[in-house]
Amino acid sequence: MNIEGKMRALIASTVFLTVIGFVSGFAIGSSHVAQGVLPASVAQAIGADQPPTGVDFSPVWKAWATINDKFVPASVPTTTASSSPQVVGTPEERRVYGMIQGLADSLGDPYTFYLPPVEQKQFSEDLSGEFTGVGMEIAIKNEMLTVVAPLKGTPAERAGIKPGDLVLQIDGVDTKGLDITAAVNRIRGPKGTIVTLHVMREGWKEPQDIKVTRDVISVPVVETDKKPGGVFVLSLHNFTANSPELFRNAMREFVESGDTRLVLDLRGNPGGYLEAAVDMASWFLPTGKVVVTEDYAGHQDNIVHRSRGYNIFNSNLKMVILVDKGSASASEILAGALQQNKIAPLVGTNTFGKGSVQELVPITENTGLKVTVARWLEPDGTHIPTTGITPDVEVKIPEDNKPPADPQMDKALELLK
Repeated sequence: MNIEGKMRALIASTVFLTVIGFVSGFAIGSSHVAQGVLPASVAQAIGADQPPTGVDFSPVWKAWATINDKFVPASVPTTTASSSPQVVGTPEERRVYGMIQGLADSLGDPYTFYLPPVEQKQFSEDLSGEFTGVGMEIAIKNEMLTVVAPLKGTPAERAGIKPGDLVLQIDGVDTKGLDITAAVNRIRGPKGTIVTLHVMREGWKEPQDIKVTRDVISVPVVETDKKPGGVFVLSLHNFTANSPELFRNAMREFVESGDTRLVLDLRGNPGGYLEAAVDMASWFLPTGKVVVTEDYAGHQDNIVHRSRGYNIFNSNLKMVILVDKGSASASEILAGALQQNKIAPLVGTNTFGKGSVQELVPITENTGLKVTVARWLEPDGTHIPTTGITPDVEVKIPEDNKPPADPQMDKALELLK
């Protein structure tokens, strides 16, 4: 996908820059800031045309002029654990980037942030679905750098990273005050190198170091399996642009298998494209049933996404959905829609609680602003809570659980008997 195009492409992902780089939720928009009151180079850098009304920018330009007149670089460079992302460009462009980042930071919203050129380029490359990293989604939750989920088969999963882990340090650098972009930059690195994460986990008395070897990450999408008793298991790992087609193929495999019971496993699924979630829900819902609503809080009309009515199973399907705290955004949309429409109960633990919509607005040719523009509403009109969607049957995985033992899957199979 060309993110500089005019097509609006919402993504219902965890909307965090990730250390695998998996896509964050976005929609293409436009932005116009002041020209005439800005220095010419600044106006050119940010594509300005009209100044905002009712805002006194004189302190900004006084600071700008002071820097021009007085600033002298320190003679001895220093290295800090600054949360500000590294940027490239002319000195004036770097100041502009810093101003925009400051505007985003002032909102206090962990999902709204600025993408300078390097980060914007990474974001674009991440849409390809293959990249170098450790393979986990991260977010700022309750002011802590939090693992949403390690993706299946990635270095993070193999190293023992779990959903909900708190990353306290990255290679000895404290993550307190570190924004997502800076955290991603520190965790990413060349294939074969090692990053040390100082991690705290629920149930642990003390944090522990986990070493993860970076590698090329190919994001898995769909896997299928069969269990005794005519149970078909469809594991969905994320919602990519091609996941509806892969999901369709998996559903065809399910139908042709002759099985009548289905487990949809959304555990550790951090999200992805909204349209993919709507398309998948349509396999189970009649035409017109609400899947999810984008609530714009009066800024524009709400957008209601409804089932396309594939609904091939009618009432003949017995189904259970597995969720955990690594199930986020698009996973929550799909799980919530099928739960509230009485299609399937949820088994597992509370989901992540990512209930907002982001838009990626190009600011310059090679920078962008990710900004929260709406909230997700479930079919009954309630917001997806920050504490996550509560399962119908809670089943926790014990800390000392040894794979392949899977109490959550066992409960799903029990319910389908």
